[in-house]
Amino acid sequence: MLDAYEQNRRLGRGVNVLGYDPMWKFRSKARMRDKHLRLIKEAGFNNVRISLHPFRDAGERHKITDAWFEILDWAVGQSLSNGLAAILDFHEFEAMGRDPMGNKERFLATWEQLAERYSGYPGDVIFEILNEPNRELTPELWNRFLSEAMSIVRVKNPSRTLIIGPGNWNSIDSLERLELPENDRNIIVTVHYYSPMEFTHQGASWTDQRDRIGIEWKGTDEERGAIIEDFQRAQAWAEIHDRPLLLGEFGAYDKADMDSRSRYVSCVARQAEKIGWSWAYWQFDSDFIVYDVPHDRWVEPIRDALIPPKA
Repeated sequence: MLDAYEQNRRLGRGVNVLGYDPMWKFRSKARMRDKHLRLIKEAGFNNVRISLHPFRDAGERHKITDAWFEILDWAVGQSLSNGLAAILDFHEFEAMGRDPMGNKERFLATWEQLAERYSGYPGDVIFEILNEPNRELTPELWNRFLSEAMSIVRVKNPSRTLIIGPGNWNSIDSLERLELPENDRNIIVTVHYYSPMEFTHQGASWTDQRDRIGIEWKGTDEERGAIIEDFQRAQAWAEIHDRPLLLGEFGAYDKADMDSRSRYVSCVARQAEKIGWSWAYWQFDSDFIVYDVPHDRWVEPIRDALIPPKA
């Protein structure tokens, strides 16, 4: 069994996939195909973080349908066959943040099903307990939820690496409030990073930055220093608590200018690597994109910022 640090090293560079692909409801409308996992590997990525929305599928007594599992089986199988680690990211953060107690039963029931189905899979399949706990799922309540979910998962997956992040949207600032079992060291802690939001989310309709555009990120000493300072705070926590770190999401929305996006993405990725973190860019398709599915081509400035071309 690999320890969490070695597992985190193997995760290396990654990209988020499949969260909003219509294939989950209509397999015939799939945007992602077999070839895309191969292209991800060939580009130099080491992992894919598969964003899962099982609440949209689960039927009576929170039972996940065979059709939904067949799609996930495909995604995991294609990832592994292409030499990519597969992070199963429980991405129902909106429902869990809005009504954690009302959704607790199906949250735990879903993990029982996922843990059972993938218990025989190799260690390159990693479980992420919940993306971005938020709002009503306070850091304190999240500590209780994660403990219960871990207990369920560990019954069938005693040696599988788990990924768990802090409350308040996996914020670096909430690491101090995260409580993990001291006797379970096979955990990678994840944080997300989109600072400064006025740049990374400019023009994004679901945020309070929707009406702001034209904000550049020039890579000044001050701008780079803010990232370095934030990452150093997270790393200090990680060293005190002896936990490896995954930067599970970062990126800049498509309405920012490409030069600024590329500079920012490169700075964040290189700084994460410099201090020994793995990372997964948000995201392959949909928005913040690194791959243009309709035109079947990489967004080369973003790809090259993430995976610098070899000289």
